[in-house]
Amino acid sequence: MLTKLIVLGIYFAILFVIGLVASRRIKSMSDYYVGGKKLGYWAVAFSARATGESGWLLLGLTGMGALAGISAYWVVVGEVLGVAISWFFMAKPFKRLTDKYGSITVPDFLESHFQTKGHLMRIIAALSLAIFVIIYVSSQIDITGKAFESFLGVNYYTGALVGFLIVLFYIFSGGFVAVVWSDFFQGLMMFFGLVLLPVVAWFFLTNQADIFQELGRIDPHLVQPLGVSDDPWMNLATMLGFAFIGLGFLGSPQVYVRFIGIKSEKAINQGRWVAVVYTFITDAAAVTIGLLGRYLFTTAGQDAEAILGNGGEEVLPMLLNHAFPLIVVAIYVAIILSAIMSTIDSLLVVASSAITRDLYQQVFRPDLKDENLNRVSRLVTVGMALLALALALTVALVTPGRTVFWFSIFGWSGVAATFCPMIIYALFWKNYTEGAAIATMIAGFLAVPLFKFWVAEWPVVGPYFEAADVMGPSFAVAFIVGFVANQFTRPKTVS
Repeated sequence: MLTKLIVLGIYFAILFVIGLVASRRIKSMSDYYVGGKKLGYWAVAFSARATGESGWLLLGLTGMGALAGISAYWVVVGEVLGVAISWFFMAKPFKRLTDKYGSITVPDFLESHFQTKGHLMRIIAALSLAIFVIIYVSSQIDITGKAFESFLGVNYYTGALVGFLIVLFYIFSGGFVAVVWSDFFQGLMMFFGLVLLPVVAWFFLTNQADIFQELGRIDPHLVQPLGVSDDPWMNLATMLGFAFIGLGFLGSPQVYVRFIGIKSEKAINQGRWVAVVYTFITDAAAVTIGLLGRYLFTTAGQDAEAILGNGGEEVLPMLLNHAFPLIVVAIYVAIILSAIMSTIDSLLVVASSAITRDLYQQVFRPDLKDENLNRVSRLVTVGMALLALALALTVALVTPGRTVFWFSIFGWSGVAATFCPMIIYALFWKNYTEGAAIATMIAGFLAVPLFKFWVAEWPVVGPYFEAADVMGPSFAVAFIVGFVANQFTRPKTVS
């Protein structure tokens, strides 16, 4: 325990230093929210990936690999495609327009792009973003508590609170610059940690050549690429649900604010391969870790969740303790916390910008200058973080059987379904109207809880929608509503 605490102390000290150094660069709201639009491609690529992956990559996706087998690689396919489309086709048009408009937030971009006469679009965008970001942040705080409990034997609630306070400090001090710098540091740790573990674990296998044959003996479904069910339609729904996770990279504000902050379109060209390769290696490694853990720790006929934890979430700590000495396990604890915190920090800054700039300043206090908002933005950050903490602890009490994977995906899907279809239309459909954009956002926002809590309960088809989860269906609803709404609103040329 002492060794782990020393390593964590060093890790947290580095984050404190990052926050303090970054705070010296904060001279305006543009600095606080988008780093003054001077960020390099390495930092942005790693930061975007670290934010997009979150703690579900290390605890959730490894667990899904252990339970679902090789069909979990569909998550890798979906995420790689989503990241590639985002960086290769959407990032530069988005950067070009946000620079043209002088935008420092996504609602800024929307209001300028659609030449709105009022603030309705900004208000809907800001409130939608704040609501789902709080849900997503709460899922990451929940993962923090689970990580402290699994790896350090610390009480869940104590762990959640400690991680929460650490993140809050360096966001509060350094804003977006601290977030990106810390994400770069944490992204490097995640990358090397995920790559190293399956390589080391491989040497613990008794018969590397027949790993798939051995997995097939444990459970034949583990080696079926289309899923673990005997129902082919259920397998199709599950496969699509895994792959649709990658849709969230096609316009989610917490990712796209990095394209606002990157210094040039040339930097996007340089960073896109970094982002794609990083995604492929880390996601594939996470699923592989789950498969290796299933091979090492279970046998045929055993209840995998009884051994590997709910959702398979204990497979990573079990494999670490099996493969590494204590000092290395301690480093991995820091890596896992890196994955979690790199997402919490980014989301809180984005949510703070939505409330502080997009609502308070732009709608209610347009006379207030940017330099007078720094204190307000920090207070809002603290307030929203406290709301997320309260939600995480409430969910922990009410739903003890929740899994990291799907809790995180719900918040991720909410942000994505609200913004991504609308961002895609805005970038590539010249005659897309403000009214259609508002309808698209509202449809995506409402579709997520609708599919999660209502459609999933329908007889016959409900289980298939539950397997497909909410991202794909909600995306489809938002796209359809946006297209139809555009036919009934008067087209106008946007700049």
